[in-house]
Amino acid sequence: MTKTALLKSTVFGAAAAALLTFAAPAASAADISACLITKTDTNPFFVKMKEGATAKANELGVQLKAYAGKIDGDNESQVAAIESCIADGAKGILLVPSDTKAIVDSVKKARDAGILVIALDTPLEPIDAADATFATDNFKAGELIGSWAKATLGDAAKDAKIAYMDLTPSQPTVDVLRDQGFMTGFGIDTKDVNKIGDEDDPRNVCHDVTNGNEEGGRKAMENCLQKDPGINVVYTINEPSAAGAYEALKSVGMESNVLIVSVDGGCPGVKNVEAGVIGATSQQYPLLMASMGIEAIKKFADTGEKPAPTEGKDFFDTGVTLVTDKPAEGVESIDTKDGLAKCWG
Repeated sequence: MTKTALLKSTVFGAAAAALLTFAAPAASAADISACLITKTDTNPFFVKMKEGATAKANELGVQLKAYAGKIDGDNESQVAAIESCIADGAKGILLVPSDTKAIVDSVKKARDAGILVIALDTPLEPIDAADATFATDNFKAGELIGSWAKATLGDAAKDAKIAYMDLTPSQPTVDVLRDQGFMTGFGIDTKDVNKIGDEDDPRNVCHDVTNGNEEGGRKAMENCLQKDPGINVVYTINEPSAAGAYEALKSVGMESNVLIVSVDGGCPGVKNVEAGVIGATSQQYPLLMASMGIEAIKKFADTGEKPAPTEGKDFFDTGVTLVTDKPAEGVESIDTKDGLAKCWG
C-alpha cells in the first residue's frame, strides 16, 4: 500500500452512520448542556459552525455555550474553555483544535469526566484522542485543487513554481492534510505525507504561514516573492489567506500571471472564484459538521450512545466539492452558481 493510500484509509472515508453503545442514564433536554470551541470567532467558517450548532441546539432544547481562541493557534484559550465546560457539567464538547497535539491532555480530562468530545473539521493527534470526528476529507480537498491546478497548467505544470500559504508552524492535521493533498494531486512526491516541508521537488519554491487570515496571507506572499519572483502557482490553506496573497500579487502587478487555489467554499471565497481572484476552491460544509455534533451530544445524553465511524473508516465525512468556472478535464467540479447556492458566510 502506498503512503498516500495508507493515509486515506486510516484518516478519511465516506460518511458514517454506525453507533457504538455505552450505558448511561438518560437526561431531559433541560439538563443537557454543550460547548462549541472554535479556533476564532471571526473566520466565516467558524461563524457558520456556530450558526449551525446554535440552530440545532435550540431545536433540540440543548443549552449551548460558545468559546473561541483569539487567533488561529491560540491553544491556551481553548484549554481554558475546556476547563469551563468541565466545571459547568457539559454533556458534550464540539472542538475545532488549534493545536491538535497540545490540546490532547485537556480533551482526556474532559472525557475522563464523562463528557463526549467531538473534533470538528480538524482531527486530533492521534485521531482517537476524541470520541469522534466530524470533518471534511481535508486530504481530498487538497488533492482536488492540486489535480485541477495540474490539469489547468497542462504541460507547463512540470516547470511550475509553487508557493504554499500554510496555517501555523505547529502544522495541525488540517494544515498537513490539505498541503500534502495538494502535492499529491499536482504529482509531487510528498516524502513523509504527515509532514510539511521535507519534499525535494524543485517546483516547491516557498512555504510560509498565514494564521489563516488575510493579513497573514499578504505577508506570507510577500515573503515568498522575495525568495522567488517567478512564482506562478499559489496554494492557500483557506480563502482569507488567498485574498491576502492576491493583494500582495496585485501590488506588484502579478495578479494575472499566478494561479491561486484554496479550500473553504465560503460565500466571499466563491465570489472570489467568480471574480477570477481564486482559480478554484474546495467547498466544505461547516454547518453540517456542527449540527451533526449537537445531535450526537443530545443522543449521547439521552441514551449513552457514542457516534462511531463507518466500518473501516475513522470519521464522519461531511463532504467536499470543487468549485470553479474553469472546469478541467478529469476533475469533477461545480460552477460558482452552484457554489453560491451552497456557500456560507
